[in-house]
Amino acid sequence: MSKEQGDRAPVDHPAPPPPSGPVPYDKPFALKLLADMLRIRRLEEKAAELYGATKIRGFLHLYIGEEAVGVGALHALTPDDNVVATYREHGHALVRGMDMGVLMAEMYGKQEGCARGRGGSMHLFDAKTRLFGGNAIVGGGLPLAVGLALAEKMQGTRRVTACFFGDGAVAEGSFHEAMNLAALWKLPVLFCCENNLYAMGTAIDRYESQTDLCVKAASYDMPAVAADGMDIVAVHEAAKQAAARVRDGNGPMFLEFRTYRFRAHSMYDAELYRQKAEVEEWKTRGPIHTFTARLKAEGKLAEDEFLALDAAANVEVDDAVAFAEAGSWEAVENLAADLYTPQGAAP
Repeated sequence: MSKEQGDRAPVDHPAPPPPSGPVPYDKPFALKLLADMLRIRRLEEKAAELYGATKIRGFLHLYIGEEAVGVGALHALTPDDNVVATYREHGHALVRGMDMGVLMAEMYGKQEGCARGRGGSMHLFDAKTRLFGGNAIVGGGLPLAVGLALAEKMQGTRRVTACFFGDGAVAEGSFHEAMNLAALWKLPVLFCCENNLYAMGTAIDRYESQTDLCVKAASYDMPAVAADGMDIVAVHEAAKQAAARVRDGNGPMFLEFRTYRFRAHSMYDAELYRQKAEVEEWKTRGPIHTFTARLKAEGKLAEDEFLALDAAANVEVDDAVAFAEAGSWEAVENLAADLYTPQGAAP
């Protein structure tokens, strides 16, 4: 890095006005959306605490601030659809239906986890809920999603494959290869870009010559829509319409959810690339408290109801930690199991 580059002030990304307007959902569904965002927030806060206590080891990437994207988009899918995620996938797994205790046990490295403790935080997988894994490689899930979608098209199903990835993945070759093939073959893929403005520690202005990511999708003759990723209503409505379009056989679609993470990229990140004032400004339009305010203004939520939802989330987290703490480590002699297909096994 040159002296000129090193002396540059952090790129400033001012937060837009907070979400507003009516919530077009009945009370039960609106509270379900809120409850899921609270469940993710409390899980991630506890995960950060446990990481500091060395209960969770390795890498840990938190979803705090981005909850509206995962909750709003995943509630627009059916349980039969496929989901491919990134290493910031705890919230996706939870909303898809993974038991929080199993999720926590996986982060602990216990064999009661979804991958017997072998995947950890970045590699959550659950065939029952059709969550086809978090992926530690930036952009690594994109080709997998295209393969899943190709299989669905060949089998004549109506499944949508939703692929979540960050803005940093847009700079990877796998993104362009995946977009090109999906468009060329008209595959049922819903590309969901979680644009939090920073690819690890680099502002989008510094690594993308074109920061309107929808333009990149349009270059593949693919419909593209940008939505406010801090507004769960905007996310859900965009994802619902896009999923319906893809499901009807019209080929892939690209959604750019413009969001912001409140925590560092990972627990190892010193976060020297953005101003603290910028983070605090974005927190004023956090998805949980702005949605809560809108529901209260419409008479769909009372303070005691909010407190009850939050208390339930905390109880679920406490139970999950207890489950993980009581879990067991895999025997050392089993660590080489499943590395190879047993001899004589059917192909």
